[in-house]
Amino acid sequence: MPLYVLDTNLYIRASRSEEWNGALEEFYASFAPFVYLHSVVATELLIGCTNDLLERRTQANLIEPFEARGRVITPTHGAWKRAGRIISRLVSQRHLSSNGVPRSFLNDCLLATSASDRGYTIITDNLADFELIARVADVDVVPPWPERPVA
Repeated sequence: MPLYVLDTNLYIRASRSEEWNGALEEFYASFAPFVYLHSVVATELLIGCTNDLLERRTQANLIEPFEARGRVITPTHGAWKRAGRIISRLVSQRHLSSNGVPRSFLNDCLLATSASDRGYTIITDNLADFELIARVADVDVVPPWPERPVA
């Protein structure tokens, strides 16, 4: 069974849509033992917490369960360096502008490099950024929601 990391956009969509929240809950019902939290995703989720109540709920419902199980992925120094090289290559190949790269794209590069280091698959609704990253680096990405393999 593959191991998965969910991109931040899936949690955000689930918080804004009952349909997406239901889909996320169904996914967790089948895949919870195979899902890890990425520290970049935790950071992005906490950035969106505009009040103490939202922060407490985000910590309790989305971050702390992974921390308690030791299932948090954090980029290594090597992953940071490879993320920089991905951006550099994409700029030199003119796939990205040299006028600046959005922080969210750097975060996607960190997610890609550290998930790749561990052989994890990223689940995202932001396929465009990860397809761009895949032009210069190995990354395993799938759209929501993968089906559980038949045993």
